[in-house]
Amino acid sequence: MSLSEVLASYPLAFVSSALVLGLIVGSFLNVLVWRLPKMLERDWRAQARDILGLPEEPAGPTYNLLLPHSQCPHCAHPIRPWENIPLLSYLLLGGRCAACKTAISQRYPLVELACGVASAFVAWHFGFGWQAGLLLILSWGLLAMSLIDADHQLLPDVLVLPLLWLGLIANGFELFVGLHDALWGAVAGYLCLWTVYWLFKLLTGKEGIGHGDFKLLAMLGAWGGWQILPITLLLASLTGALVGAALLRRQRAQMSTPIPFGPFLAIAGWIALLWGGQITDFYLQFVGFK
Repeated sequence: MSLSEVLASYPLAFVSSALVLGLIVGSFLNVLVWRLPKMLERDWRAQARDILGLPEEPAGPTYNLLLPHSQCPHCAHPIRPWENIPLLSYLLLGGRCAACKTAISQRYPLVELACGVASAFVAWHFGFGWQAGLLLILSWGLLAMSLIDADHQLLPDVLVLPLLWLGLIANGFELFVGLHDALWGAVAGYLCLWTVYWLFKLLTGKEGIGHGDFKLLAMLGAWGGWQILPITLLLASLTGALVGAALLRRQRAQMSTPIPFGPFLAIAGWIALLWGGQITDFYLQFVGFK
């Protein structure tokens, strides 16, 4: 019996495999979230100098997703392989660097745990097959984009656009919705927030939504079709408003403080992809339309 046959025949084996894979991917996402914005900034600086006709900056050491190897940000202690096992290494080290004993941010194991749990849930929800495999990729991308947006108020095209095309390709085979619904989901998703952006700007003279949010909602529409857009926007707006109110109540923000909308869109879109139909049916029954 091949590995694929084992995973298809034994759901627990598939869920367990997805959990372990998710933990490993979560460890990589910690690196991606930290390094990708720095890589993009270097690339933008190089492009700006080229356009302005300025001399190139002196070449520095190689910096990408693989090099330099991970190290402690405080003492530059190289992270050895046994110190980089998702979750387990953090627990064995007591949450501290093996060399300088500086506390390691709890965010690293939490990202690994979130990625592992989300991956296991996708595997359980869809079962072994193309749907689960593709939605795992989408889940990892949404987690990475959410963290980058939370840190830098940036939704990188290098993550959003490939996933948008992947959603359209997947639905070319009608894995989630028909291609017609996916195409108009992408169009409507982009135009919806684009319209809100310009209305807000004309009324206030300020930019209320980032351009990356247009593309993110278009990407979600490409995966789930136009049908998931209302529930996605509703859930994202409600959670965003609640978080904003909580921050204001704790005096950690002012009315003018920008709050990235990408993480709320990503979470709401992920929920809508998994349970959008059930949520909509429940609402219609609740208000008496069904």
